Amino acid sequence: MQETDRIRFMLNDEDVVLDEVPATGTLLDWLRLRRRMTGTKEGCAEGDCGACTVLVGRLLGGELVYESVNACIRLLGSMNATHVVTVEHLAGADGALHPVQQALVDHHGSQCGFCTPGFVMSLYGLWLSGDRPGRPAIERALQGNLCRCTGYEPIVAAAEAVAAMRPSAVFDPIERTRTAVKEKLAALSPRQTIRLGGTGNRIVVPASADELAAVLAAEPKATVVAGSTDVGLWVTKQMRELDPVVFINHLQDLQAIERTPAGLSIGAGVTYTQACDALCDLVPALRPLIDRIGGAQVRNMGTIGGNIANGSPIGDTPPPLIALGATLTLRSTGGRRELPLENYFIAYGRQDRRPGEFVESLFVPAPAEADLFAVYKISKRRDEDISALCGAFRLKLDTAGAVADARVCFGGMAATPKRATHVEAALTGRPWTEATVQAATAAFDHDYTPLSDWRATAAYRLLAAKNLLLRFYLETTGEAAQLRRFEEVA
Repeated sequence: MQETDRIRFMLNDEDVVLDEVPATGTLLDWLRLRRRMTGTKEGCAEGDCGACTVLVGRLLGGELVYESVNACIRLLGSMNATHVVTVEHLAGADGALHPVQQALVDHHGSQCGFCTPGFVMSLYGLWLSGDRPGRPAIERALQGNLCRCTGYEPIVAAAEAVAAMRPSAVFDPIERTRTAVKEKLAALSPRQTIRLGGTGNRIVVPASADELAAVLAAEPKATVVAGSTDVGLWVTKQMRELDPVVFINHLQDLQAIERTPAGLSIGAGVTYTQACDALCDLVPALRPLIDRIGGAQVRNMGTIGGNIANGSPIGDTPPPLIALGATLTLRSTGGRRELPLENYFIAYGRQDRRPGEFVESLFVPAPAEADLFAVYKISKRRDEDISALCGAFRLKLDTAGAVADARVCFGGMAATPKRATHVEAALTGRPWTEATVQAATAAFDHDYTPLSDWRATAAYRLLAAKNLLLRFYLETTGEAAQLRRFEEVA
């Protein structure tokens, strides 16, 4: 058997080699059904409840990074050259509980207990990431974990109690083996493209972006999977068969982030978590939106490139990126081409991506210091919910206070993320006043004909869009203006 016929990774303290991997098999099913490691639970099977949370270690920029992920939608074929850590790995050799587990016991953080292993793993990931996280960081780390017994306060109390402990100060199964694991994962990184399975059940793990281009040239209808936060639901909820599946989450040449005076370039394989600091340094007002994209597990898995590539009309990142004037680079064996992000979306389910092309990177221009910008997400639940609509606004004012340029874009209002060109025209050239804004709201009726669904009615969406323009005006005027110079708001 050749190296290119196997998926290799670490599970806790064990080396795993697999030569038979279902193309749509999930990490959770493999853990529970094949390995009988039932500490990791299945709840929602769609990345919402967090009962299936495990940690996955990977090399990122030469460093070993551990992140919480949803095993229920993480596909097994994406695990090559990673270290999977489950709740079974936390206890000491003598059976002693890990400090995170002990804190949950001491603070009565478990009621029925079904969700507890997921909470343990999310808090363990936070505990590994740094010392003394405050309550906001704890709550962000737990966004993706639901407790049906409503036991959040004892869980947060446990996290606060254990936060003062440094990982290196006490027994820890990861810290004591970090150097050895880092070396092992480096050796497992594919140097040749890995191919598994036969017709109807094929997996491809390309060794580089060049190899990815070659694979897609030969298989233009292949399903490309980065974080599987969307594709995972095709498998667990729609029971779709995919062949072949091409995994790209490991490709370092798609994970570059480069800041220049002109703006920010982000590789298509960069996760929300990786991109957050760089994006929010460029545009601080983006942070509240990114903090509401799924839970921490989803942000650790999902990529901005994937959010764009799948063309969803309710993706959270396209509206603000379009408002900011972002451009997209597409790549194939024939070369690269660039286009404005707004032109990528053609119609529902249709994007300007030619056979064999893939999204390689995104460029976000640096905004002018005086520009006004905001993005608002409206959803039924504040955290971990899909948008009913998401609106982004960017304005340039002239020296007289009139609107010199306006970009308004919404998701959830049409079949694609779409600019409100009639609203923009109604604002441009006019003074930035409430009277101008009120007059411009009528133009929304010419830009959008939204649909009604279980998230919101068409009438609600249209009214909310109009009110968000008014909110943007109120937040950018007067002594209490919160959004001047791209400032961050909570």
